[in-house]
Amino acid sequence: MQVKDLTVEQLQTLIRNTVDERLNEYLADPDQEKEIKELFMQSLLNVRKKRMEGRSTIPASEVYKKYGIRQ
Repeated sequence: MQVKDLTVEQLQTLIRNTVDERLNEYLADPDQEKEIKELFMQSLLNVRKKRMEGRSTIPASEVYKKYGIRQ
């Protein structure tokens, strides 16, 4: 079937599907299928727990300074 033979609705569906596929390719998480090491996962969960409890965290400016990251 050629594009000239498509109805307006079929063409719109084709375009919509094509755009969706391309966006999924560009916006997909490249790490989605990878596993997280248990120790790292526990570290992330601990940070989240501290935040939910209202405990203070390290300000971003201190992290930037410690690791020499420019803002």
